[in-house]
Amino acid sequence: MNTDRKENPEPSGLPEEESAEEFSIEEAFAQVEEVIACLEAEDITLEQSFQQYNRGMKLLQKCNETIDKVEKKVLKINEDGGLDEF
Repeated sequence: MNTDRKENPEPSGLPEEESAEEFSIEEAFAQVEEVIACLEAEDITLEQSFQQYNRGMKLLQKCNETIDKVEKKVLKINEDGGLDEF
């Protein structure tokens, strides 16, 4: 009997252990859209929905961190360059 099989494969193909930081922000948002589509599927199990929800939250957290870093860089450039904040 083969015991190497994965019990609940990720429907979108991204392993749980893979970090969201390997994606650009656009790719991360595309992955979030895939998570949403999986969650909206009628045949998703409760366990799979929890896994997809957690995956989506991790992706969104990474997106927020990336956006925060970009905002800080823009503010710094504005301060160094004497430009107004926007």
